[in-house]
Amino acid sequence: MNMRWSLDALYTSFDSDQFKSDLEKSIEKITEIKEWVGVNFKDKENAGKKVEQYLNMLNSNYNLFSRLHSYAGLTLSVEAKNEKALGILEKLEEMITELTEPNVIFQKFLGSLENLDEIISSSKVLEEHRYYLKEIVQNNKYTLSEDQEVLIAKMKNTGSNAWSKLQYLLTSTLLVDIEINGEQKQLPLSVVRNMAYDKDKKLRKTAYEAELRAYKKIEESSAACLNGIKGEVITLAKMRGYESVLEKTLIDSRIDQEVLEAMLSAIRESLPTFHKFYRKKAELLGYSSGLPFYELFAPLGNVDMEYTYEEAKDFIVTNFRTFSDKLADYAERAFNDGWIDAEPREGKMGGAFCANIHAIKESRILANFTGSFNDVTTLAHELGHGYHGSCLTDESYLNSNYPMPIAETASIFCETIIKNAAIQKATKEQVFSILENDISDAGQVIVDIYSRYLFETEVFKLREEASLSVNKLKEIMLKAQKEAYGDGLDHQYLHPYMWACKPHYYDADYNFYNFPYAFGLLFAKGLYAEYLKKGDSFVKEYDKLLSVTGKKSIVDVALIMNIDIRSVDFWKNSLNLIEKDIEAFINMK
Repeated sequence: MNMRWSLDALYTSFDSDQFKSDLEKSIEKITEIKEWVGVNFKDKENAGKKVEQYLNMLNSNYNLFSRLHSYAGLTLSVEAKNEKALGILEKLEEMITELTEPNVIFQKFLGSLENLDEIISSSKVLEEHRYYLKEIVQNNKYTLSEDQEVLIAKMKNTGSNAWSKLQYLLTSTLLVDIEINGEQKQLPLSVVRNMAYDKDKKLRKTAYEAELRAYKKIEESSAACLNGIKGEVITLAKMRGYESVLEKTLIDSRIDQEVLEAMLSAIRESLPTFHKFYRKKAELLGYSSGLPFYELFAPLGNVDMEYTYEEAKDFIVTNFRTFSDKLADYAERAFNDGWIDAEPREGKMGGAFCANIHAIKESRILANFTGSFNDVTTLAHELGHGYHGSCLTDESYLNSNYPMPIAETASIFCETIIKNAAIQKATKEQVFSILENDISDAGQVIVDIYSRYLFETEVFKLREEASLSVNKLKEIMLKAQKEAYGDGLDHQYLHPYMWACKPHYYDADYNFYNFPYAFGLLFAKGLYAEYLKKGDSFVKEYDKLLSVTGKKSIVDVALIMNIDIRSVDFWKNSLNLIEKDIEAFINMK
């Protein structure tokens, strides 16, 4: 079965007539928008018609532009040294900055309309984009002058965007020197990191030690990337009038401090239970001082839960169908139609992601599949992202963009379906193994994510004063891991370079890309509990919830299911489900 994706539905090559034609069309559309705005937003006459036309122009352009950008970005994600893809991506990023000025003019024009609600109500198109328009007005106070915003957009291409590309190139091309069975090898970082799941205890430690040594080759460059990106983010947040980078992130995430603190409060209260789990796993593996970091993903028991790619597909599709045919059909199409690139190889990005391509109503999923059960759940996770995108295909482009916290909901919901299905059909030993794997994954999304939140909070605090050295970044990371993992881990074996291997820190537009994972897990757990209560009637409500995530605040999205995300009790109840699994696991051995 083919384990590489096809991008032909986008374009067959950068030299194809279609790509060249669409690139020219996108340039023309951007020029047209700039000229149109310069003429039409000088006065408020026929304001409703003007706003409607502008939205239609934006939707049309973004659909085309995103198609071009997706092709270049996806190509680069599996071919890190593809100079053509990199050059096109830089050209596209320069092109899109040309929309900064018209967008700022539009924002200020919209903010000047005293009867905006009345204008929105007069048009079906505007009513459909009510949330988008109102959000623009609310955020107007953080918008700088047209000249400043244009300059910032252009400078980002040689600033944070350039740093991000460098960090991606460093990690995707880094070869790790490692000795396996007496043979010296050089392997991609993603392959070596996957060895954390291997059955061989010696190999897991060897891989961990080799990985840490390998970062020495890129640590100074990675630190420079991180300092450059975070420094720019801090500067811009201050210029725009945000109290902090976190405040900006919360506004962009469509939640507030009350929601975040309710969730974090529940998480902090749950940490001792996770520490018990790590100590139990350490005991079962023969460690007396807590679990070494390199054993976090160590498989327990002698259960053979290896899957071929074909078996993974069949297992996922079959069990998705127990939830809904729509979900199963989506997954089957993704496997059969070449939407997934699952083969680990040199030059390919590590980890996994899903890109929803609204323009062609399809998705593309990157994974690094080696056959473990964890790889199966990773595929299910990314297919959940893709399914979320499929529920938004009838929305306009502007209404299809949802904020970070809600982004992890469908993915973790799909993981839960697969894990529960595996448990139902498993032997006692397999149940033990699956339960351990599930709790370990939850620990990553709760405990490790909390350590990343602590790390990023401290980095932003200290970066305001000066750039941070490699040693300082390692020190902050170790301190965060000790606080989050407590006595669950052996403090002699932590991971001081987690800041170098996680791409989430290196995107200037997505700061604090950590707590959304915890939000997604716990929100999905709460939704799954509702599914168990309601059965089939839940499915339509769930699809409806996903379909409006681009045009409502997350508080209002949650209220569709009568969930109050400002309540600490909601988060505690979700965490209680995991804590019950931990107690069951501890009592099994």
